[in-house]
Amino acid sequence: MKPSGSAPIAVSYATIDSPIGPLRLAAADQGLIRVAFESSTTEEVQSGLVAELGDVVFVTDNRLDRPKEQLDQYLRHQRTEFDLELDLRLARGFRREVLMHLQSVPFGHTQSYGRLAADLGYPGAARAVGTACAKNPLALVIPCHRVVRADGSIGEYGGGVATKESLLAMEAS
Repeated sequence: MKPSGSAPIAVSYATIDSPIGPLRLAAADQGLIRVAFESSTTEEVQSGLVAELGDVVFVTDNRLDRPKEQLDQYLRHQRTEFDLELDLRLARGFRREVLMHLQSVPFGHTQSYGRLAADLGYPGAARAVGTACAKNPLALVIPCHRVVRADGSIGEYGGGVATKESLLAMEAS
């Protein structure tokens, strides 16, 4: 949280329609800070940002133009990776490590929770990786949908199991 008495943080906010349902997007001065599925209401996303960032003013400006365009391209099979400035201040410590590593899991591939934990130097931390994925503030852009159980089964997903299955099938085609 930022110090009290400082100027409010301007956060660009929008809800967009997509082939997988509405997506809630937010960008701050450092880049895209939040991508949430329709299961998170606007009120939940905005109050979560206020809780994490402090004094926030929600605005409509052009900071979400590139993220909107790239998410649309990705969901229409026209993009395999994102080229966006990301603001990771909502993730700290181990969660941030997991999110940084997730960006290296290629389009069309999956990695198990356990393998990801071992790659980070934390063998046996598969559940902690799962928790970090569940709390991913940048769904789709940081591809937690590419993380599966050791037996290859889908596992849980913030956007719903059907959405995860759909994303993995899209990437495999």
